[in-house]
Amino acid sequence: MSTTPDDLPPLREVIARLGLRAKRNLGQNFLLDLNLTRRIARAAAPLDGHAVIEVGPGPGGLTRALLLEGAEKVIAIERDERALPALEEIAGRWPGRLVVIHADALGVDYPALAATHAAGLPLKIVANLPYNIATPLLTGWLNTEPWPPFWRSLTLMFQREVAERITASPRTKAYGRLAVLCQWRNRARILFEVPPRAFTPPPKVHSAIVQITPAKAPPCPRQPATLERLTAAAFGQRRKMLRQSLKKLLVDPLPLLSQAGIAETARAEELGVEDFVRLACLLEETCKA
Repeated sequence: MSTTPDDLPPLREVIARLGLRAKRNLGQNFLLDLNLTRRIARAAAPLDGHAVIEVGPGPGGLTRALLLEGAEKVIAIERDERALPALEEIAGRWPGRLVVIHADALGVDYPALAATHAAGLPLKIVANLPYNIATPLLTGWLNTEPWPPFWRSLTLMFQREVAERITASPRTKAYGRLAVLCQWRNRARILFEVPPRAFTPPPKVHSAIVQITPAKAPPCPRQPATLERLTAAAFGQRRKMLRQSLKKLLVDPLPLLSQAGIAETARAEELGVEDFVRLACLLEETCKA
C-alpha cells in the first residue's frame, strides 16, 4: 500500500476501501489532491498554535493538510457517517489533535463548540463547504455577536459565482445583499480559483477560495438583523428605486433617504456598503422612536 507525507493511505484508496461515493444531496465534492489541500491550508496560515473548525471534511483531504501544516487542533464536523472511519484513522495518526463531531453543520452552536474544544486557542474556520449549505453557514458566522467574533478568519471554498457575490463592488452584476452583509464589518478577498477537475466528482461550476477577516465593527447598526431586513427589501426588487422598494419597511421611505443623503431615485446596486450602514443606523433610530 502506498502512503502520503502523513504516512496514511492516499485518499483514493481510502474512498475505494470504504465505498465512499460522493452524495449529491449532501453537496459533496471531494478534494483528493494533497498539494491543493495543503495550498488551501497554507492560505489560512499561520496555523501553529491555532484551533481550526472544518465543516464537511468527507474522507479528510483538507483535514490531513491542516494537520500537516501545523494546526494545533482540528474540529471536524461531518454529517455523513460513512466518512467517520476515515476521519478516525486520521485521528489515530494525530493523537489529541483531531476532534470529530458527527452532526449536521447547520444545527451546530459554533461559539459553544469553540469554547468546548478549542481550549482557549485562537480559532479559524477553514473548509471546502458543501455547496448546498455554504451561504447559510456563512451568514450565520457573519452575524455572530458580540463582535469581534469567536473566529479570527474564514478561509472557505465556494462556487465562483458565490465568491464573486461576497467580494463584489457597487454597480456590478454580482453586487447584492451578500456583499453588504459580508463587507460591513469584514474584509473579503478571493485568493485563487479551483477548476472542476480538482474534485471527485467534478462539479459543473468553477470554485474559488475566499478569505474573510473581521474588521472593526461600526458603532451601528447594533443588530445585524436590521441590515439584513434593509438589504432584503432593497435588493428584493433591485430594479426599483429605493423610494419604492423600501416601502416594505416604511410607509414613506423618503425622509429616511433624505436624512441619509441618498437620492430618492437611487437603486440598491448604486449604494456603497457605507451607505447601507448609514441607512440601517437611521432605520434603527426610526423604529426605536
